[in-house]
Amino acid sequence: MDSTQIRSTFLEFYISHGHRPIMGSTLLPPPDDPVLYTTSGMHPLTSYFEGRPHPDGTRLVNLQRCLRTTDLDEVGDDTHLTVFGMLGSWSLGDYDGDQSLRWGYELLTDGFGIDPRLLHVTVFGGDGQVEPDHCSERVWESLGVPIERTTGDNWWSNGPTGPCGPDSEIFYWTGTSDPTGTPGSNDRWVEIWNHVMMRCRRHDDGRLTRLVQRNVDTGMGLERLTMVLQGCSSVFDSDLFSGWRDDLRRIWRLEGKDLCVGMDHLRSSYVVIGDQVRPSNTGRGYVLRRLLRRTLTMLWRTDPTITLDDLPGDLVDITGEQFGMHLDREQTRGVLREEERRFSGLLRRGRPLVDKLILHGPIGEQELRWLHHTHGLPRDLVQQLTRERTDSP
Repeated sequence: MDSTQIRSTFLEFYISHGHRPIMGSTLLPPPDDPVLYTTSGMHPLTSYFEGRPHPDGTRLVNLQRCLRTTDLDEVGDDTHLTVFGMLGSWSLGDYDGDQSLRWGYELLTDGFGIDPRLLHVTVFGGDGQVEPDHCSERVWESLGVPIERTTGDNWWSNGPTGPCGPDSEIFYWTGTSDPTGTPGSNDRWVEIWNHVMMRCRRHDDGRLTRLVQRNVDTGMGLERLTMVLQGCSSVFDSDLFSGWRDDLRRIWRLEGKDLCVGMDHLRSSYVVIGDQVRPSNTGRGYVLRRLLRRTLTMLWRTDPTITLDDLPGDLVDITGEQFGMHLDREQTRGVLREEERRFSGLLRRGRPLVDKLILHGPIGEQELRWLHHTHGLPRDLVQQLTRERTDSP
């Protein structure tokens, strides 16, 4: 299957089981939400888990674009991304977790053709406050899927307070030999789908109480699922990245981890810009600024003449189509061009200052604050310039 077929197979399966498709929303959460970006498919639906009626009913399905800054330093490995598409299904006080797991198994094995022998699951094993998830265990035992019990890894929450509950994670074997070990002992087991039994609310004092209704929230990364179904060893080898992969290899000769980081950070930047975020020194804008400056730092490390103006315009169109957005070519390229200009000027001003300070010893907290407040040099940039200085012969 190509990624378009994978997306439609997921959505059509749940539609055939009475789910209403809802539009995936922006990366930006509502104004009263403290998080910077939407991190999961359920994020925009939080109030509906607490009993508020959803206008489209109690069974929902969609594809939601998400951004996770917690994975930023892991980008470049086989499975982590900054911005990605999340396939999700929800029961808002309708069916329970056992039905969700059975449908999930059916879709993976019959709909996507995955060999059941390549699946492993984890379930919540209890923690002294909440008993083990025996219901999910019984379902997986009846389906013949091997089970691993965990505690912290199988309790899902969207933050320190709010809706939460036990979850069951489904893993796929990506090794070249027969499956061995468990997800907790062998990293060739890659998580592809999470089914959360959203039944509880965590309060400020740590107490758990029951929600007014029993909900189910599932989330499966489109890029990771596509990697698995297309037999790729990395998310970056799937057809979702083919345009980016071919162009970055051609124009900048990138390979390996640099190629992966470049694809992720630039693709993510396009999506963030499309949601009307602009580079800044704080909040959402700083995430975008960090993505672009990390990319430029990597590129200029080997060739200081590289410019983001080299990027073909069709990459804007490809990215917009994948995420269901209208991205304006000139607007997107203009944001990249301006941020590159600002960063280049900052580097020119910053290097002599850092070089001078290093002559008098290591740069400490006081110097970092002075460089930031007086000269506008952020901490990570100073640390980068320091590494450049100390690593040079």
